[in-house]
Amino acid sequence: MEHFGYLFAAYSIIFIAIGLYAIFIGRRQARLDREVARLEAALRAAQQPAASPEQHQSGP
Repeated sequence: MEHFGYLFAAYSIIFIAIGLYAIFIGRRQARLDREVARLEAALRAAQQPAASPEQHQSGP
């Protein structure tokens, strides 16, 4: 087991790379979730019927 240090280094690099990739994907997913929520809110706002001018007028 004279090359155990190289094996440990290789596995360490791979696990660090996988961890960084998982963090990257998680942040990207969170950003996409926020964007979808924003678009859904904009769609709901666009689908609401616009108030007619008569409803806003008060008076005799």
